[in-house]
Parts: sequence; C-alpha cells; structure tokens
Amino acid sequence: MSAPAVSATIDSVLVVAATARELAPSGGWRTLCCGVGPVEAAAATATALATRRPAVVVHVGIAGARRASGLVPAAIVVGLETIYCDLGVPERFAPARLVTPATLVEAACRALPEAARRAIGTSGRVGHTSGCDVEAMEGFGVLRAAALAGVPAIEVRVISNAIEDTDRALWRFDEAFAAVQALTPRLVREIAACAR
Repeated sequence: MSAPAVSATIDSVLVVAATARELAPSGGWRTLCCGVGPVEAAAATATALATRRPAVVVHVGIAGARRASGLVPAAIVVGLETIYCDLGVPERFAPARLVTPATLVEAACRALPEAARRAIGTSGRVGHTSGCDVEAMEGFGVLRAAALAGVPAIEVRVISNAIEDTDRALWRFDEAFAAVQALTPRLVREIAACAR
C-alpha cells in the first residue's frame, strides 16, 4: 500500500511514544503514549487514528543497537523501514516490512542532520531482532496501524544501549530519554513544513 501525500500543520501531527518519558511537552502537536510492545502500540495507535485522524504520525523513542553497527548511546536513527521480527509467516499472510515514505525520511534528516539512516527491527523481546542494526519494541505496530489507516508515518529512535548488553544497569536511559525529548520539536516542525 503506498502512502498518501502528506499535508500537515503542527496541530495535525500525532507524536507517538511508548512511555511518557519519551514524549516531549507538546508544542502544538498531538501526543499519544501507546504503551510498551507491538500489540499495545498497534491497538492504541489504531484507536487514536480512528478518533483523531492526524495528517502524519511521528513515532519516537529509545532503542538498542548492535555493537557492530557503530551506533552508540544517544545516536539518533531515522528509520528507512520497519521490520517485524516476531512474525514468522510468509508475506502473503501478513506483512513484516514497511518502507517509510521518502519525503518523511528527507524531512527528518533535514531536522536531524546528525542522524543515521537505518532499518529498525521490532520485537516484543529484547535481543530477538534479526537483519537490522537497531531494535525497538513498538515501531512496526505504530507504522502498521498508520498504514492501514492511510496515514503516512515515520519512526525515529535514540540509542540507549547495545543490544548485547543484558545488564540493564549499563543502559543509558536518562540520556536517551532526554535526547528524544530534545529532538522532537525540530523533527515535528520539519515534518509539518515539508507538506505545506
């Protein structure tokens, strides 16, 4: 399914994050705390899309990265695509990969020139993604709900940890949460401006 052209103003952008710590105070945009994991994210996002009908969805949050990727804590990643790594059925039964609209990727990269561009894997379990450098828990759920509603969407993450680090005391949550909140206003402004 191809995404429709984006037509947005700040107040028609819906920013979705799993937790309140990942949501910046609204600068006029709408916000949704969708909960943790792909199921909660998809259900909450679908409900919000049915009632609020935004022009575009911007999904933000923290993520892990494989050591070999070179991405270290506080690195920003713009998602080129999202891959649902928990789904082990043929594509004809259900999609497991969604490509982000190029206009949204370019807008995000203008707002965040320091960002890397990567595929982002989604799994309900830490360390269970494959075929991608970046791992999070909600992206595919959010972007799939948006795709089914015909709303363009993008995922942007800040790295908090190496996926291989099983000791969560090593994860840099506070730094990553602060970085997500700091980047959100410029990201939303550029996403909205690209559609005018």
